[in-house]
Amino acid sequence: MDPLLLSRLQFAITTIYHFFFVPLTLGLVILVAVMETLYVRTGNEDYKRMTQFWGKLFLINFAMGVVTGIVQEFQFGMNWSEYSRFVGDVFGALLAIEGLLAFFLESTFLGVWFFGWNKLSPRLHLATIWLVALGSNLSAFFILAANSFMQQPVGYVVKGGRAEMVDFGALVGNLHVWLQFPHVFFSGLTTAAFFVLGISAYHLRRKTPGEVFRRSFILALVVALVSSPLAGFTGHAQGVHKLFIQPMKMAATEALWQTESPASFSVISIIDEQNQRDVFSIRWPGMLSWLYFFKAEGEVPGIKNLQEQYVQQYGAGNYIPPVTLLYLAFRLMVGAGLLMIGLAIAGLYLVLRKQLDRFRWFLPLLTAGLFLPYIANTGGWVMAEVGRQPWIVYGVMKTENAVSPILTGGTVLFSLVLFTLTYGALMVVDVYLLAKYARRAPAETVTAAY
Repeated sequence: MDPLLLSRLQFAITTIYHFFFVPLTLGLVILVAVMETLYVRTGNEDYKRMTQFWGKLFLINFAMGVVTGIVQEFQFGMNWSEYSRFVGDVFGALLAIEGLLAFFLESTFLGVWFFGWNKLSPRLHLATIWLVALGSNLSAFFILAANSFMQQPVGYVVKGGRAEMVDFGALVGNLHVWLQFPHVFFSGLTTAAFFVLGISAYHLRRKTPGEVFRRSFILALVVALVSSPLAGFTGHAQGVHKLFIQPMKMAATEALWQTESPASFSVISIIDEQNQRDVFSIRWPGMLSWLYFFKAEGEVPGIKNLQEQYVQQYGAGNYIPPVTLLYLAFRLMVGAGLLMIGLAIAGLYLVLRKQLDRFRWFLPLLTAGLFLPYIANTGGWVMAEVGRQPWIVYGVMKTENAVSPILTGGTVLFSLVLFTLTYGALMVVDVYLLAKYARRAPAETVTAAY
């Protein structure tokens, strides 16, 4: 019944629910825009049917993303009032810009696009979906800029016990966001690519008539081949940066208890977190230094050494995040990413060799692979947010000092159960609607206009 623990759990659950929808929104809108661009350029009706088929699924996902995202805004004031009081002048400005500029741009032109079939000229209608794509990704950028302030605070001074913004350029130019945003962008494209691949593979296996799903399959395969390796590359670049700004997070993902130079990479470890040791471990000598410094030497700080350093720097306390959770989350993320790259390469090979019809068992694998980006995205966010603990603003404000002082355990528990059940119901509705319309052939769902 600890209000802090329950508030953290509540925000974690609502964030993970919300982030199921965000990457697909970011990526699928671009794929839909590309499909409509091909239709406008070629006049091929297959591309129009593709645009409207995948556009319907995008709209369902977008609506759920909006519903689940709004609640998070209220939690800042209700559960985390001390945090809002301290960073409101900085954090609030970025969220205000996201809402007033990016989200309004996105939602307004989405409505124009939805109702504008056969009312706008083809080129003008095409422009509206590209503006939706621009708005979606601008929205992601400003939210990530706010998150990056929590990860690497810049552009502020503390006056009267509150953080005040002194340099807006530093906030939007924060190196952290310029490493984080590309990773989220390519993760979104990867999510959308495997979403389209999975559903297209289902229809190819059923031999659904027409060219819609064959063309969708090829387009998504090309996007997956480009975006999945780039998601991994940008994620690694972000990890290298975090070694210098949040070394404890990176040490925890490797269960590296003592500083090493060169540092070993954990292939597999069974962790005794209470006694801060490995029960069993297979490590690749020197590999972690290669990954971080691109050479066989380089010091990577260990968990115990960093704990001693932080006690001297920040005062008494436990500065070690949940090591086992981070270790597993990181490996789920990387493992799912590698599987997606492998599936994309295998798909390209079969398409180029014209062997896809012969190896039809590969199509169900792609349908199942639809879930891989969701595993990777969730693992990545757990690593990003849990790995920052015990800080809510890294090195500036601890999470325990950010919770609302008047909260009671019973109040938070009630809202936690209510949110979890509500979001669970919304998830069921979303999956049902996506599955319902994804299983239908385009002729059943696409008309001249929505």
